Amino acid sequence: MTSSPTPNTLQTPDDTGAGETALPLPQQRHKVVLVMDLVESVRLMAANEAAVVNQWRGFVHHATSTVLPDCKGRMVKSLGDGMLVEFDQPTDAVRAALTLHKYFAPLNDTLPVNQQLFLRAGLNATHLYADENDVYGHGVNLAARVADLAAPGETIITASIFDGIVVGMDAEVEDRGENYLKHWPEPVRTWAVHPVSAGSSAIRAQVPEGTALDFRPSIAVVPFETRSHVTEQFVIGELIADGVIAQLARSPDLRVISRLSTTAFRGRTSSAGEIGRHLEATFVLGGSYVTYGDKVVIMAQLTDNRREEVIWADRLTGDVRDLMEAQSALLDALCSACSKALLNDVVQRTLVLPLPQLDSNALLLGGITLMHRSTPRDLQRSHQLLEAVVERHKRVATPWAWLAKWHIMQVVQGLSAEPARDFQRAIDTADRALDLEPASSLAMAIKGHALCHLGEDVDASHRLLQEATQSNPNDPMAWLYNSVWSTMWGTPEDSMVEAENALHLSPLDPQKYYFEMMLANSYLATGRLSQAVDLCRSSLAKNRYHLPTLRAMLIAQFEMGLVNEARETFALIMALQPDFTLTKYLAAGRHSRLRQRGAKVFSEMGLQH
Repeated sequence: MTSSPTPNTLQTPDDTGAGETALPLPQQRHKVVLVMDLVESVRLMAANEAAVVNQWRGFVHHATSTVLPDCKGRMVKSLGDGMLVEFDQPTDAVRAALTLHKYFAPLNDTLPVNQQLFLRAGLNATHLYADENDVYGHGVNLAARVADLAAPGETIITASIFDGIVVGMDAEVEDRGENYLKHWPEPVRTWAVHPVSAGSSAIRAQVPEGTALDFRPSIAVVPFETRSHVTEQFVIGELIADGVIAQLARSPDLRVISRLSTTAFRGRTSSAGEIGRHLEATFVLGGSYVTYGDKVVIMAQLTDNRREEVIWADRLTGDVRDLMEAQSALLDALCSACSKALLNDVVQRTLVLPLPQLDSNALLLGGITLMHRSTPRDLQRSHQLLEAVVERHKRVATPWAWLAKWHIMQVVQGLSAEPARDFQRAIDTADRALDLEPASSLAMAIKGHALCHLGEDVDASHRLLQEATQSNPNDPMAWLYNSVWSTMWGTPEDSMVEAENALHLSPLDPQKYYFEMMLANSYLATGRLSQAVDLCRSSLAKNRYHLPTLRAMLIAQFEMGLVNEARETFALIMALQPDFTLTKYLAAGRHSRLRQRGAKVFSEMGLQH
């Protein structure tokens, strides 16, 4: 396509010429824009115009008659070698793009290489002006710009799309980093998306023989669906799921899938069996609800995925305001009934912290997500969001705990001028969370993690981390940080089991690259270098800027004798952190065996003190 489709410019009253009538702006809507065009269309048409035009017309007919209706997309316009399509949801847009790429495959099998047809695509979610004829706005231009980054057969997405899909279920991703685009004021973070295949799911560690396995039944609580289309009602389903997860997670007899993983199924039509397979959950609890004034009626059901049958269902009625109480009678009744059906016993009653309002919840989730994107800009924005939610909810422990984690991320990403000072800030901030909620497993785990890296009181850090897993056996971060301790100061074999526990508890977590990096370090500590490299690659495909993953990759490559690959990784580390030195590397955990191995490798690579 000689030029990417771009929106027309609407005239405002100030722009109109003499005698012209100003047109009112169409309604502004949040949409997903797909720009797709034919690669090297000018060359192909010059060689055989009639054949290419005929093939393109067949493709457009296939798109408009089959793929787009199935994926809820609307063709805005089709040019001679490209198309512009709008969607309401990122998941539908990604599915459509990946499906459309397959169209020319059978034809290409019969053509010489220089005559084969390939598509490239760009996706962006944005607020734009839309009418029955066209869409308008700079977000459309961004979709066209990122399409230009795509190789033949590729789809490139922006962060607004990445945040709306589930990696490993909607698509596999490859982080393409930040790109400077023509006529765009700042760099844009992009990812390439690929279809999910049986072999592309997350790499899972094999638990060593003789290790005691976790035989507790696993349960996934998915967001409850509203029977109303009123936007204000959507948050109630989240409150129900949050409250039930918080209560069930306190039971030592259940393994509860993390909230961030089950959120992936909000608004989807997946069956309980599909949810169970994706999340590795034996049981799925979900349902629907409807409100009448101040009353809410919840229709809940518990499904056993092994037998593919509903083992319990009930209808519960209560006050909508009760869902916001620290000890909700309605949620307690739901949890109690569910646990009786599942375990034939009553789930231990625990307090449920008041949940933030929806906007505050978005602040917290945004802070957590951006914290793990790993670029300096994203970390700075994460700090702003977490500070805002802490200011708004000073008496809630969870935001303080994640703010403590942010100080640790500053150090591990090499952005701290004084690592010891920032570790101490993490400890102090975690203490604020523990003052508010002494049993917070997240705060205990984060404080223990900071002490672990400081290395000044290794035994105290271990006691805190073990207390975190005992307080909440279903907290994936507690298991993850126990794994770090075992890798640095304890038994590497234990670290593998602990990291695997974390992965099983959070199989679709947005921070999955972080979990994979921790497991890679466990492999590294036990000498399983090839498996460590594989996990690092899987992690870097999701976040190429994560320096701890790159450092683990470098050590494994060098010790395997892959010197050239190690030098490439070292060059990337130095490009991302030009002021990196051995002194900075040894600022955390300098006496641990793995850190000493890393220091030796970096010294061999020429890193200066």
